[in-house]
Amino acid sequence: MPPVSLAQLALRTNLGKHELWERLHVRDLTESEAEAVAPELRREGATRPIHWHLVPGDRVLRRELHDAYGGSIQGGIIASSRFPDLFVFTDPERGARHGYDLYERLMPDGSYTYTGAGQEGDQAFLRGNKALLESAQRGQKIRLFRQEPRYVTYVGEFATGTPAYELRQIPDRNGNMRTGIIFKLIPVSADPTLLATADVSSAVATESAWTAPSSTDVVATGARELAAGRRISRREFELQRSFGEWLTRQGERVSVLSLPVDGTIITPDLYVSSRSWIVEAKRSVAREHVRTAIGQSLDYAHVARMHGYKAKPMILLPGAPTGSLTDLVRTNGIALAMQAGAGFSVLTPDAPLA
Repeated sequence: MPPVSLAQLALRTNLGKHELWERLHVRDLTESEAEAVAPELRREGATRPIHWHLVPGDRVLRRELHDAYGGSIQGGIIASSRFPDLFVFTDPERGARHGYDLYERLMPDGSYTYTGAGQEGDQAFLRGNKALLESAQRGQKIRLFRQEPRYVTYVGEFATGTPAYELRQIPDRNGNMRTGIIFKLIPVSADPTLLATADVSSAVATESAWTAPSSTDVVATGARELAAGRRISRREFELQRSFGEWLTRQGERVSVLSLPVDGTIITPDLYVSSRSWIVEAKRSVAREHVRTAIGQSLDYAHVARMHGYKAKPMILLPGAPTGSLTDLVRTNGIALAMQAGAGFSVLTPDAPLA
C-alpha cells in the first residue's frame, strides 16, 4: 500500500502540512500509522475553519480531495457547497476520444487552454462551463489538477484569461464534429511545468531552414493559427516573409528555432544565425505592441542561450516607432529592424542615433 503523505494527512485532518511536520517529524506515514494518529488530529482540525492545504506538486487521492472540500468525485469542473473554490481536472490523453486533446495544452505564453465539459453535441455554458466562465466575476479561485487513475496532482491556482474562451470545432465520442468551448486559464500561483506532456518533456531544441511561406498559408480572415496555438495577423505574416526574403538577398542565414522551456515549446519568428539575431515581429508600432515585443524578444534570446545558441534580441516592425520607444528598445540591448520601402533599416543597440 502506498505511503500516506503529509498532504494527504492534511486533507484528512484539516491541519496544515507544516504543523503536521512539527508534530510528527516525518514526511510520510504508512496507512496504519496514519490511521493511528488521525483521530486525535481530526478532532482538533474539526474546531477550525476549512483551509486550503495543498501546494503545487502535491499528489493526493481524488477521493480524499473531495472528502475534505466536497464536490463530486466525477467530472472535470467541480463546484462545492462546502468550499468556495472551483476544482478543474485535466487529462487530455484520456479525453482524446472526446476531442479534448486537440486544444488542451500548455501554451507558449504560459496559459493553459482547457476544453469545457460535454462529451456529445455542442458544448454550452451550463453547469460547470457556466461556473468556470463566471468564476472571475464571483472572485472564485480556480484550482487546477492533473488527473490520473485514482490520484490527482495539484498544479496550482489559475484564473480565466483574456479572452476567457474561444469556440472551436472538436469531435465528440462518436467522431462527429461539434462546437467546443476552449477556456484560457492563466496561472496565478502555480507550477505550469506539471502540465507538460511526455512528448514536450523529452523534446530537444531544433533549428530548421527558413523558407518563404506560401500565400495560401494566410487565411481570408486576416489571421492564421500556428501549430503551437499562437495566432499571427496577415500584416505580421507578410512582414516576416518580406524580412526573411530581404535577409536572404543580403546573404544572411535565416532559420527557425524550436525551443523547449518550462513544459512547452516556443518558436521565435526568425533566427538570423549569421548575425545571432532572434526576431520577434509585430504588426504595429503602437506602444502596446512594442512593449510586448520587448519582453518576448528578451525571453526568446534568454531561452535560446540556455540551449547553447548565440542570440541577440531583435524586434521587427512595419515602420519606425516614436523616439521614446526607440530609446526604450535600445536601452534594453535590443536591435530594431524597420520596414523602409522595399527594404529594411536595422538599428543595433550600439549604433549612434542619427
